[in-house]
Amino acid sequence: MLAVFEKSIGKPPEELSIPLIRSASPSSSCKCRREIAEVFRSLHPDSSIYNLANGNIMALSHDGENLLQPRSIVVMDDVFCIFVGNLANICELKRHYGLSLHTNEPLLIIEVYKVLRDRAPYPPDQVIRDLIGTFAFVLYDAKYKNLFAARDRDGGIQFKWGVAGDGSLVCSDSPDIISESCGKSCAAFPPGCIFMSGNGLVSFVHPLHKVRAVIREEDDGSNGKDCTVMFQVDLYTRLPSIPRTGSASNWADATKVIQSSAE
Repeated sequence: MLAVFEKSIGKPPEELSIPLIRSASPSSSCKCRREIAEVFRSLHPDSSIYNLANGNIMALSHDGENLLQPRSIVVMDDVFCIFVGNLANICELKRHYGLSLHTNEPLLIIEVYKVLRDRAPYPPDQVIRDLIGTFAFVLYDAKYKNLFAARDRDGGIQFKWGVAGDGSLVCSDSPDIISESCGKSCAAFPPGCIFMSGNGLVSFVHPLHKVRAVIREEDDGSNGKDCTVMFQVDLYTRLPSIPRTGSASNWADATKVIQSSAE
């Protein structure tokens, strides 16, 4: 799976670019959005690629798919959702949201998002915390230009993100795609976290604590330093309580309530 979005929609955390800045590797190793789509199609000729407005991209391939962690995509009411994995409590969630028995995981995520966007009086982390299973997903609301990505609390799905050559945010469950697209400007998407347009990176397991970037440097064997980035929850720093959103509010246009150092 692949999702690539311009900075105005998905502003990557600045720390993702640090490995490339400190590296001797040329920045040309990072590609632009069009080139990333071409790389994905060359690696996965059977892929479905959705070319969105302003050169943004979402793509899905079933190559090398784990039958226990399937990939799927649903498009409904201008909302796109790519989902990898499965939800152990999907039957319970379908009953809770009043959905049909044939509702699959990406359709459920779209319905959950629409409830959050239009009428939910509680923060997103509270709802995502109810998802039990092994999963990673990327959702994009084309009408409100809102991006929403998440990874399960145990990190059961391989899911990485990085910065493309044009500053775009790249998300994929394929390490090859991330390395081809972003070079060293990438990291694992932190387990138990959500990333939202405007709000940045937030832990849904520990929503009142900041998610910080940890920079690690090691000798690369040639008198140089190899730099990597890892995002983790800072349990020693507590954020102010998250205000609840009134039912008349639109979550897609909500005021930024969390200032994360990982932005």
